[in-house]
Amino acid sequence: MQATIYKSTGSWYQARTTTGEWISCRIKGKLKIDEEISSTNPVAVGDEVIISRDPQTGDALIEDILPRKNYIIRSSPHKRGQKHILAANLDQAWLLVTILQPRTSTGFIDRFLVTTAAYHIPTSIIINKADLLDEEAKIIAAEWIDMYESIGYPVELISVKQGEGIDRLKNSLQNQTTLLAGHSGVGKSSLINALIPGLSLRVQPISRWSEKGMHTTTFAEMFELPFGGRIIDTPGIREFGIVDVAPEELSHYFLDMQKYVTSCMFNNCLHVNEPGCAVKEAVEEGKIHLKRYENYLHILQTLQDER
Repeated sequence: MQATIYKSTGSWYQARTTTGEWISCRIKGKLKIDEEISSTNPVAVGDEVIISRDPQTGDALIEDILPRKNYIIRSSPHKRGQKHILAANLDQAWLLVTILQPRTSTGFIDRFLVTTAAYHIPTSIIINKADLLDEEAKIIAAEWIDMYESIGYPVELISVKQGEGIDRLKNSLQNQTTLLAGHSGVGKSSLINALIPGLSLRVQPISRWSEKGMHTTTFAEMFELPFGGRIIDTPGIREFGIVDVAPEELSHYFLDMQKYVTSCMFNNCLHVNEPGCAVKEAVEEGKIHLKRYENYLHILQTLQDER
């Protein structure tokens, strides 16, 4: 029978069949060997799978994974050099960020955007906790909105706590499968609770000592939205490690650089100190935001160091 994976706990999975039946299942042994993508989780939330019953035990076993439309992958936070699939078969991704309590850096945002661009997944940036913004933070929020919307990324400023902006988000979520990602403490579980009344996912306050969030979501899980569509809650991401992107390809996944890279003097230009670089010229002319270019250089250095 065919089913969709809704929850992954590492060894057991919750799946929903095409007839609406919920099944707890595990991976058939040979699947780990046959899996083409080398990752810590061969089966991910959002995967369409084929399930059979073990004739001796009656256990439900995942026999095969159907071809994926797409997926989002990052370097494994626990096993160096390995990959971890966040979710598969997505219509869009939302990155939930905060300017205060906790602070999200634009470097983290740009790493996520590089990955979704590499896998051709439309992405929006949702700035939560608008109710906490002082005058300085409001200026930062305005800068982020201007910078990312000018590139083509939709940005929404919301306050889950005060219910501001939730109705606007529903229109974008309707009939879509959406990945929700971000640091611990930015309000992912609170946002899902606001979207699905009665769900009551566990939430925790920000640590007063570190001003960082504490993990409340341990495993990825997909939920049905009452107004149509599905949303995937993911564990908080401290650092987003980019995988399968070569240094010379990086600028192609910065959407604001794409139209300039073909005008550089050299085909293999890395846009650092090469002569005749159209990207650096665009930065100097203000056509590419300086912060974005600085983040590009930092990510480039990281990719080069990992080679």
